[in-house]
Amino acid sequence: MRRQRKIPQRTCIGCRTVHPKRDLVRVVRTPEGTIHIDPTGKQSGRGAYICPHEACIELAFKRKQLERALEVAIAPEVMERLRDEVEALS
Repeated sequence: MRRQRKIPQRTCIGCRTVHPKRDLVRVVRTPEGTIHIDPTGKQSGRGAYICPHEACIELAFKRKQLERALEVAIAPEVMERLRDEVEALS
């Protein structure tokens, strides 16, 4: 009898719902302090997961959830760049 593999679950910082890890986009703050999208999900640094939907992205920015999760203040131009990158992935 084969065992089923456990699918990692993560919570979206925008809508606060739990989804399989592969369905979410990881935003990472690297040890150098840069913030960007991590398409592999394996880069070192502090990460946060978000749904690739415009509504979730807007909620996360409006409530400053991304800043809290990454423990750093995020400039408006970085937020705009992240918004564009996440929407391009969806």
